[in-house]
Amino acid sequence: MERARPRELGVVLGTMPTGARNAITDVNGVRVGHATVIRDPNPDGRGAVRTGVTAIFPHEGLPWTERVYAGTHILNGYGEIIGINQIAEWGLLHSPIVLTSSLAIGRAYDATVRWRTERHRTTTSTGGDMPVVTECDDSYLNDVTTFPLSDADVYAALDGASGGDVAVGCVGAGTGMQCMDFKGGIGTASRVVPAGFVVAALVLTNFGDREFLRIDGVPVGGEITDLMPEGHDEGSCIVVLATDAPLLPHQCRRLAARGALGLARCGSTAHSGSGELMIAFSTANRLPLETRDGMFEARTLLDGAAWNAPGASINDLFVAAVEAVEEAVVDALFTATTTVGRDGHVLHALPVDRTLEILEKYGRPPQT
Repeated sequence: MERARPRELGVVLGTMPTGARNAITDVNGVRVGHATVIRDPNPDGRGAVRTGVTAIFPHEGLPWTERVYAGTHILNGYGEIIGINQIAEWGLLHSPIVLTSSLAIGRAYDATVRWRTERHRTTTSTGGDMPVVTECDDSYLNDVTTFPLSDADVYAALDGASGGDVAVGCVGAGTGMQCMDFKGGIGTASRVVPAGFVVAALVLTNFGDREFLRIDGVPVGGEITDLMPEGHDEGSCIVVLATDAPLLPHQCRRLAARGALGLARCGSTAHSGSGELMIAFSTANRLPLETRDGMFEARTLLDGAAWNAPGASINDLFVAAVEAVEEAVVDALFTATTTVGRDGHVLHALPVDRTLEILEKYGRPPQT
């Protein structure tokens, strides 16, 4: 059953306006694709598969021939991003960002390379173009040791990437995820800053303790103490931030770091056994593989303590990033559905009606 997104129910987080879709695809050219993998081979739940793949392209072209500036931030590092060293060293994103299950990260990496070779014939024998692949653990619902993900699933996410509305909730890499002891998944949101630039987030939520869950500052988790899973597992969260503001790599890194504040607003404490991993990229400068003189002239926001300067302010981008990540997490909670998975494990959906009543009780009634 499809569930409503927060703003469709009058839950408005933050102060900045959203883009047209309130999604990461509000950054022009960004494309998202999902492949959802659900199988039930045994009536008792043994071997149940609840997993998938999500792919994010930074623009409508081929990112390995038109690279964009990027940066990363690790809030807690019990997780993995293949390609993070390249981003840190070069400041460039030259592949789609692929999200999947923890034990499928190798399969997703290999399949992404094969997909590029077969679809575009641009992989060279010298290698070097390592795709960016990251993960969260979906093993509470997904029988990961049956290794259910296939090359075809990864291909489907990559081939299906498009602009427009983004599917959220229990879809793609979010199929088997949890959030704050509720069912989690994929969420997205965007903000438009006063200068007209867009900052947008897509999150893969798999983190948190129920008691700390806050929505718009309201302690929702402390009010809903039932619908708990049988066991609590620390998880992770992947935050992908995109913007069309002209940023250099170190500025992208600073933007990525603000994603951590968005998670904190929702109640994340970045557990020692959790991986809060953030990637930010800017689509404003698209770097070719070569130029006639080996030079590239980039445009960028004014840096340093220039918050009183006229025009665009990087502080506005920071606010937008925090708000977009916060709303994207809530988006995942509102849209995910109750899911039964491996060995009969259950993750209950956030009870939205009760949540709206709690928000009203604390002075946050739905906005019309």
